[in-house]
Amino acid sequence: MNLILLGAPGAGKGTQAEMLLERLHIPSISTGNMLREAMKNGTDLGKQVKSCMDSGALVPDQLVLGIVAERTQQPDCANGFILDGVPRTLAQAEALDKMGVRIDHVVSIELSDEEVESRMTGRRVCTGCGASYHIVANPTKVEGVCDLCGSPVTTRKDDAPETVRNRLAVYHASTEVLKDYYKSTGKLRVINGKQPIEDVFQDILRAIGVEK
Repeated sequence: MNLILLGAPGAGKGTQAEMLLERLHIPSISTGNMLREAMKNGTDLGKQVKSCMDSGALVPDQLVLGIVAERTQQPDCANGFILDGVPRTLAQAEALDKMGVRIDHVVSIELSDEEVESRMTGRRVCTGCGASYHIVANPTKVEGVCDLCGSPVTTRKDDAPETVRNRLAVYHASTEVLKDYYKSTGKLRVINGKQPIEDVFQDILRAIGVEK
């Protein structure tokens, strides 16, 4: 089964992708993780990606689709995959179709802008081991200090309020048109994201026809 997860930044796509891969035994392809790895390695691609992500702009289609095309050809994708973070634009969706990438279901996790901003601006990441926290949902035991390794925790630049608002504006302008595109194909499945994580997961399973 080949799936696409849609939703605003912070809607919970990554969390649901992890749960789905455990249930369906297919890999989750997170372009965000792959792009951040490129930034960490300091490659030419990584430098281009960093400039885009720091400003909240979308990474150019050519860069994203090149990464996705390479990844979906790997052996572990033979029985299916989950795309998390791509496509983000109509051009990307059309390009995936032209590449012959078959998509069975497109799951859109819906959340208000206010809820997204609350979730994202509250996120914290350990500067040492990379562990993730949230000041409300999953705070550190000692404020500002990682529970696992004792290193300071910080706010990623792309989780800063101004960047979050810019990312939401970009999302509404560029990505929401995808819902109309996939609705016309009968593949769109809309899910209420303002629920407990497990409830969202169960709604997704029902929407894609997987028994509990």
